[in-house]
Amino acid sequence: MKKNLFEMGANLGEGWSADNKKKPSQKDKNEVKPPEKHRLYVAKEKRRGKVVTIVKPFYLAKRELQELLKTLKKKLGTGGTVREESLEFQGDIPDKLKTSLEEMHYRFRI
Repeated sequence: MKKNLFEMGANLGEGWSADNKKKPSQKDKNEVKPPEKHRLYVAKEKRRGKVVTIVKPFYLAKRELQELLKTLKKKLGTGGTVREESLEFQGDIPDKLKTSLEEMHYRFRI
């Protein structure tokens, strides 16, 4: 009787690998850049009748992004959250937000 090479858990040797087992890690996608290399843009959205100001994309480690959010929330006196590589703030505050980030040497698209 021949051995079935394609049954579950079969050892196919070193030359074979499954494509679906390797998932891209988020660390590979996120490269950390200094503030001078960022090219941010500000967007506004309406959610449930309220305005949300969004700034993205940040190329920072998650901890650094949370620290930046904390300082900006204190400085602007508003609530906010981290979503993937962006910061979301409650309210219509793009001008204040832009000036605060420019003081921290972040750059914006034109």
